[in-house]
Order: sequence, then C-alpha cells, then structure tokens
Amino acid sequence: MDTLVRLFSPPPPTKISQLFHASSPPFSLPKPHRSRKRFSRVQSKYGNFLDLKPESKPEVLDFDLPRLDPSSRFRSDVIIIGTGPAGLRLAEQVSQYGIKVCCVDPSPLSMWPNNYGVWVDEFESLELESCLDKTWPMACVHIDDNKTKYLDRPYGRVSRKKLKNLLMERCLSNGVKFHQAKVWKIEHKEFESLILCDDGNELKASLVVDASGFASNFVEYNKPRNHGYQIAHGILAEVEGHPFDLDKMLLMDWRDSHLGNEPYLRTGNSRIPTFLYAMPFDSNLVFLEETALVSRPVLSYMEIKKRMVARLRHLGIRVKRILEVEKCLIPMGGPLPRIPQSVMAIGGTSGIVHPSTGYMVARTMALAPVLAEAIAECLGSSRMIRGKSLHQRAWNGLWPIERRCVREYYSFGMETLLKLDLNGTRRFFDAFFDLDPYYWQGFLSSRLSLRELALLSLSLFGHASFPSRFDIVSKCPAPLVKMIGNLALETMQ
Repeated sequence: MDTLVRLFSPPPPTKISQLFHASSPPFSLPKPHRSRKRFSRVQSKYGNFLDLKPESKPEVLDFDLPRLDPSSRFRSDVIIIGTGPAGLRLAEQVSQYGIKVCCVDPSPLSMWPNNYGVWVDEFESLELESCLDKTWPMACVHIDDNKTKYLDRPYGRVSRKKLKNLLMERCLSNGVKFHQAKVWKIEHKEFESLILCDDGNELKASLVVDASGFASNFVEYNKPRNHGYQIAHGILAEVEGHPFDLDKMLLMDWRDSHLGNEPYLRTGNSRIPTFLYAMPFDSNLVFLEETALVSRPVLSYMEIKKRMVARLRHLGIRVKRILEVEKCLIPMGGPLPRIPQSVMAIGGTSGIVHPSTGYMVARTMALAPVLAEAIAECLGSSRMIRGKSLHQRAWNGLWPIERRCVREYYSFGMETLLKLDLNGTRRFFDAFFDLDPYYWQGFLSSRLSLRELALLSLSLFGHASFPSRFDIVSKCPAPLVKMIGNLALETMQ
C-alpha cells in the first residue's frame, strides 16, 4: 500500500506510478499462488462489484510544456526517464541548481492513476502538506474481532493533481525541458550517455536517471531478484453506506469473520492473510483496498478479489458505482541494484520501496533532494565531474553504507513477515503498535538508525505475547543469519 502501502501491454497500474519504457521487464513475473481447490463465484444479495466498470476517464494536465528540439544545439546535463512522482520530484530538485534537465516520457501530462496515502507529518516535514486533499486525525488497526488499536497519528490522501501540478510548475520555472517519447535503449561512453527513443531521436547527457518504475530493464543487478510481492485490489466507490468512522482511516483490518461461510477462502487466508485498507471520505464515498502485505509467490488477483467481495458483503457495503479501480503489484525487498553503474535510478527501480510495508511516495519525495545534491556536487561545479566518478558519487549519495544497512534490517522484517500465518501476523502487529510511538512511527517512515532498529527489536520482543515470542525464536533465525551476512558484505565493500 502506498498507502501501506502502498506499491505489470500495459500492465495493471501499481500503487506507485510506473511508466514502462523498456520492451520487456528485467525479471519474469512471479507465478501466482493458487489454491488447489476451485472456488465458486462469490455472490450476495448486494451483487458483485467486480462486474461494475470504473466511470472515471484518464485525465491530462493543461500545461504548455517546453519541448526539447532534438535538432537544436541544446544538450542536457541530466536526462530523467519518467514523469511519475519520482521523476518529476528529482527534475524539480536537480534543476534548481541551474543544471539542465530533460524529462523523457511517452505521456508527460497524463495524470498518475493511483491513490497515495501518507502520514501527514511526513508531508509537513517536506512542506508538501498543501498537496493533501483529505486528512484523518487518527488511524486504526483491527487486530481481530476483539481488539482494535487506535493510532494517534494523522493520515492523509495525496491529491495526485495538486502534487503533479506543483512539481510540474516548479520544473517549468527552473527551465526543465520535456521530450515526448519512449526510451528503447541507453548507450554509454566515457563521459556521456545517449538514449535512443522510439521516435528515432537520440539525446545525450552527462547522466541518465531511470525513474520509469519497477519493470525497467535499464538498471542492472548482480544478485538474483528474490522479491516479496505486495498485491492489492482497490476501488474508489460510491456506496449506499459503510460502517467506518469518518474521523479515522482504517490502516489494517485483519479480521476474518467475513470468511466464515467460505471455508476454502478462509483456509487460504489463514496461510497467506490479507487485510482491508479503507479511506472514508463521507458517508457514501470510500476508497477500499484488499491487500496482501507481502507474499512469495505472489497471491493471485482473483484470490484477492474474492476475499474482498466476501468482506464487503459481510460488512453490508453495497457498491453503487465504481469511480476508479486500482491494481497493485509492488516488488518488495530483494537486492539493491549494482552500485555503482552508468544509469542512476530513483523511485521503484532504485530499491527505495520500504521492504516491510510497501511505502514509497513520501520516502521518494524526501530522498530526491539528497540525490539531487550529490548530482549537483558533480555537474553543478566548475570541475564538471563526469563519467565513473559521477556515477559513484550519485549512487553513494542515494545509498550510503548506513542507509544500505538499514534497508537490510527492513528486508529482514519482510522475510520474517513472509513466514507468519494469520495468527502470527495478528500477534506481530498487536505487539508492534504497542511500542513507543517513536519506534513504530520511525519504522513505518524509514527514519530509524541501525542502533534504533536494534532497540526496536528488543522492545518488540518484550511486548510480544509468548506465542509471538515463539514465532520470533522459531521463524527468525534463517532471515536473521541472512541479514547478518548481508550486513557483513555491505560493510566490507
């Protein structure tokens, strides 16, 4: 969920806006986990919302973009592939140093298709709170039918239009140029790179940054990409009514009472659980999303949809109209790209998705200025550091050793979650949200140091129930050994 979030022609859109410039993904799509049992089609007196078609139409922003003339003598310092949140944020940040930036995208003015949820304090710290179109003063988590956690931390939905408008306006003010095309190939020389576009044009720059999403094959890896996967099906719907409090967003609902009459679904959910995520806007408008936090192999979309139909039926939610449909498939964890390499990356393809939660948008907004500063130290100086030195500084700016080590810990968290069934997952989050808010909030927002993460682990064990401690002792050793090994490798590089 980018939302917890919550993040493949064209593939279904994911929670993080993705633009696919590559002709094929760099890794084969995972085979979905399927039950051996055949499920009957879920029906109810409320009808099946899956039969409803979304009514919203693709939206295009109204901007007169400064187009790059490939025949001119203009030469970019940086080319950014993709105009999703990551690409535009980096373009805005790099260009403010006076560096010449060109964004390449087949549809630069198209609106991002997905809903983004963030903790309000994250956007406030970035001075982006004006881009939130709805906030809730608190969030809640249903552990089971008898226990609910109330989180005193405001949550907000990002207005995609406001955020893209803001970033686009800043880019135009800073002189960023745009080229409407799909990138097919990147070639590298000692001190420059060249991109080949599907319109036949070739563009050159000192640095190419890939911000085109998870499926790009421009960024190289030197380890197997053994991701976990977050998968979700969401709808923005007009309903006859719903049971949610309007002053609370529902972060997670792990209850499974809705599957009481669905034994096959219930068995599958006991092994690989899903939860409901809900944003109630008013008494008749709500965003609903059924999510598998992380699975390997990936759960099938049909399984997710059937569980969601059963849940909404149980909650008495009758869907009248569907305004938007959202399909998420977010690779989580796995190795970082090879560091360094000739193509820089930001967003989903750079490894900054939170391996344990799927959060990325706020983190991307926060890390883009860090990467921009590293690029400016090379291209914004009179020395004009280029080639391998530029690539080394840019990659290390985004992924210094400390940040790599912290990511290993979060990946350890993902590997642990993969081993938990429904009851184990409930016990884990029961203990997790009992932690001091500094720790659980810092964990979800990727702002804890390695030392603080170690203290979080000790505190989590102390807050855990005896069955949960047994889960930790019995199921964590293998992921723990893997994490320690990876930490040792990172510190030796």
